[in-house]
Amino acid sequence: RNLNTMLMATLLALLAPEAVLGVRMMAATGTGRGALYTDITKTIGNTPIVKISDKLCPPGVELYAKCEYFNPLSSVKDRLALAIIEDAEERGELKPGDTVVEATSGNTGIAVAMVCAQRGYNCVICMAEPFSVERRKLMRMLGAKVIVTPKAGKGTGMVRKAEELCEKHGWFLCHQFENEANWKFHEKTTGPEILADFDGKRLDYWVTGYGTGGTFNGAGRALKKERPDLKIILAEPLDAGLLASGIATERKEDGAPVGTHPAFKPHPIQGWTPDFIPKVLEDAPTELMHELLPIPAAEAIATSKLLAAKEGLLTGISGGGTMWAALETAKKAPEGSVICAMLPDTGERYLSTPLFAEIAADMNEEELSIAKSTPSFQLLPDAEPVLQA
Repeated sequence: RNLNTMLMATLLALLAPEAVLGVRMMAATGTGRGALYTDITKTIGNTPIVKISDKLCPPGVELYAKCEYFNPLSSVKDRLALAIIEDAEERGELKPGDTVVEATSGNTGIAVAMVCAQRGYNCVICMAEPFSVERRKLMRMLGAKVIVTPKAGKGTGMVRKAEELCEKHGWFLCHQFENEANWKFHEKTTGPEILADFDGKRLDYWVTGYGTGGTFNGAGRALKKERPDLKIILAEPLDAGLLASGIATERKEDGAPVGTHPAFKPHPIQGWTPDFIPKVLEDAPTELMHELLPIPAAEAIATSKLLAAKEGLLTGISGGGTMWAALETAKKAPEGSVICAMLPDTGERYLSTPLFAEIAADMNEEELSIAKSTPSFQLLPDAEPVLQA
């Protein structure tokens, strides 16, 4: 049966090349992946690229989203965690029973905790107080110890705490903001995945934000090497225009920041733009970036909600910010342009953040009206529950 399905897909592709993508998906559904994985880290990467419909996409262009929340722990940071830990193992810096430490807004910590759980390492995560509580719980469920640092210390505070712990206890620090293994993994995975999925197809713009800068630096190198005319749009929060300021981050010998960047202001786009310019980002070739787009926080949140309500794409505030940048790019792009934007993580990681602030747990008036439209099983405010009418 599977052979017949594959033959039919091939025949349809020859007869209707424009339907190739849909045929591939039809052939894949119900047939499995054709592999048994030895561990969860083998499922990292090869995330799908999904077309944005005309409900959101401006006319005359095509817009796609690379959904990184298809990674096993639901964010692009799964790639980073695997890259850094495998690199440390290869260099002999990690051995069984060691402790791995990282400072993170949450997604990297969750990913590091996953890899440590699978590999058998102890894991300690330092995370600043403002980041969502659900991230702490996820890391602890994965076996990590979570050290919460004061809000006033910002991102540099949690980094400094991680450094202190490693200096005192001899633990391994991931150094996600400085570690070359970060961007090199994107260069050999994320970028080539995009190239493979757009093989034989036009691609004019690639849009991404930055947390560490690994995706921009690594995937950007791979994309520009094969498609030198591709325009890369880099987004950062309007409230934290570190790159826009033109002011460099002062660094220690290991590349870590000395202190908070003068242009930094707190912003709700968790995972993006810490209070310093990451070394991984700074090391990206200057010719990669075509345009820097400042992202208003309210637009990032609103676009994330639109992606969920109109496209069924549940992504976080950073995904909303990236897509807003892509939509703004689409509005001024030449007719026929094709744009691909990164969606870094899942919206489920933001339940306690401004993204869900206006989404109530209780039924609203419209929902109550629907509930009352039939007589049975009603749970109405200030009334006894009604079971069978």
